[in-house]
Amino acid sequence: MDTEVLVVGAGPVGLALACGLRQHGVAVRVIDRAAVPATTSRANFVHARGSEVLDRLDALGELPQESVRAMTITTYAGDRPMMRIRFGDPGLGTAAAPMVISQARVEARLRERLAELGVRPEWGNGVVEIAQDATGVTAVLADGGTVRAGWLAGCDGAGSTVRKLAGIGFPGVKVSERFLLVDGSVEGEPALDRSGTSGWVHREGMLGAMPMPGGQWRLLAYDPAFVEEKPGEEQIADRMRHILPARSGLPGLRLGEVTWASLFSVHRRLADGYRAGRILLAGDAAHVHAPFGGQGMLTGLGDAENLAWKLALVVRGSAGERLLDTYQAERRPLATAVLRGSTAATRVNIAGGPIGRFLRDQILLRVFSQAWIQRWITYTTSQLWVGYRRGPLGGRGGRPRPGDRVPDLACARDDGTRTRLHAELRGAWAVLGADAAFEAARRRLGDRVVRLHAPDTAGPALLVRPDGHLACRGGPAEFGRWLDGALG
Repeated sequence: MDTEVLVVGAGPVGLALACGLRQHGVAVRVIDRAAVPATTSRANFVHARGSEVLDRLDALGELPQESVRAMTITTYAGDRPMMRIRFGDPGLGTAAAPMVISQARVEARLRERLAELGVRPEWGNGVVEIAQDATGVTAVLADGGTVRAGWLAGCDGAGSTVRKLAGIGFPGVKVSERFLLVDGSVEGEPALDRSGTSGWVHREGMLGAMPMPGGQWRLLAYDPAFVEEKPGEEQIADRMRHILPARSGLPGLRLGEVTWASLFSVHRRLADGYRAGRILLAGDAAHVHAPFGGQGMLTGLGDAENLAWKLALVVRGSAGERLLDTYQAERRPLATAVLRGSTAATRVNIAGGPIGRFLRDQILLRVFSQAWIQRWITYTTSQLWVGYRRGPLGGRGGRPRPGDRVPDLACARDDGTRTRLHAELRGAWAVLGADAAFEAARRRLGDRVVRLHAPDTAGPALLVRPDGHLACRGGPAEFGRWLDGALG
């Protein structure tokens, strides 16, 4: 066996999965067909849930300090403000703030963390053939070499070679909506407000402007009139130079130096399954959708974290393969919900007919201006609400229920050192409460479990999964039953 897990794809999902596996002591090899790491921004918003995942991977580093603090979205009709949404604290107990930062910087930090864990991605080499048997997977690489691994994870994006070679269907549609995306400087007067994102509704299509680190802006426009099939970056930039002053109602604005320009179409697809034997999918390889709401990278990071601890237990022989079936059971319903939500957001943003524009501009925008609606939007997009109580590892009982996310509680270690719950979940489980329950967990999980003490957790002990969700509550007997049932 060359490695325990071969991760195909060194984007944010593959890197996060590899980091998570290494935290659990699993041998990993990471390959990517790209010659070098991407430097373009692509996704540029990390919601609180994504920041939590990076925190539990010990991969946040200086990203929060580099982030632009732009937590509002203001919608205009010309130069007239119509609505402002403030992304505040959803009140779900997190120390991880959302971040406006490029995907390239997130990936760079994940590569740094993975190097700290002893692994570096191998660039310019993808898979061309895959064969699996009862004990592992053999992958033939583009350079003619082969890799024998116990498991293979396809994190290689929407066009996933792994998914195709595994024979996993990817039904859905490629729709006609096309969007222009430009990163660059915006000059002229009046200057755009860098304290938040600005969006304009216009009869010719929407326009959005989000501040980025380094004084840059991300411009996004729906432009059905742009019919070029394969435009170059300069053609896209020229079109945006026309759109920016025309749709913003600010004729003094102009697009300056452009660092990246792209045209993309919206795909809506969901894999038939996330697992085929010893081959697993995560991120865009399993689900793709419209970019509105910043849910793509966020959902992929959640996939990676959910899969990492489960696959690690199976690799170590501490759990049966049945545990891996809970990965799809817990994560695929969320992807379905994200597809529906992003589709609805796309329809709102591209409303073209007079009736659709009226409903959006006169009714929806006013509804979205309500404070409780804005709290709901913050709550929903953060994904801090995501839980698995209805899944195979969930259950009933007091709150948080088994499967629910446990807030990032202030707590203490045995020696009295103050800490946070989620800071202790770096490749580990946690027990909050009784000594006897802790010993029961240690008998099954070994040294991968830590004991913590929190002032607000009187009552039954809590067993917290490495991804921050509650496994079970109770004493040694309850812990034993849950671990026997979940791990087999």
